[in-house]
Amino acid sequence: MESVARGIAVYFVLLIVLRLSGRRTVGQMTPFDFVLLLIIAETTQQALLGDDFSIVNATLLILTLFSVDIVLSYFKQRSPKVALLLDGTPTVLIADGEIDDQALRRARVSIDDILVAAREQQGLARLEEIKFAVLEADGGISIIPRRDTA
Repeated sequence: MESVARGIAVYFVLLIVLRLSGRRTVGQMTPFDFVLLLIIAETTQQALLGDDFSIVNATLLILTLFSVDIVLSYFKQRSPKVALLLDGTPTVLIADGEIDDQALRRARVSIDDILVAAREQQGLARLEEIKFAVLEADGGISIIPRRDTA
């Protein structure tokens, strides 16, 4: 039973830390982020397993972690407040062509990140061509191009 309690505790600690650290998708990971992820994985493994490295204990922990994830996804479907707490909300980085510097700093997103998303999604090369840029709750950046009417 101790393994189940450890699994649930570690799951929520990681969820809180990842939620507070910001929204960065795997595709946007830097080498530093990747190394940090590997260190966290090793530390988490030690915290989860303790002194019991048996297959039974590992299986129990895997089932516990997946169960917690399934239960939380159920709660997120049923309650918008829980979904908001766990997933967050989109953040507008550029609104009607105006850059929100405070939102960029809070989200730890650079203009270069926005321009990369603009090039990949819309084929836009300049900041002036972007009407809206939104950092989505999943860490992706959505770009809405400026459509000038002549």
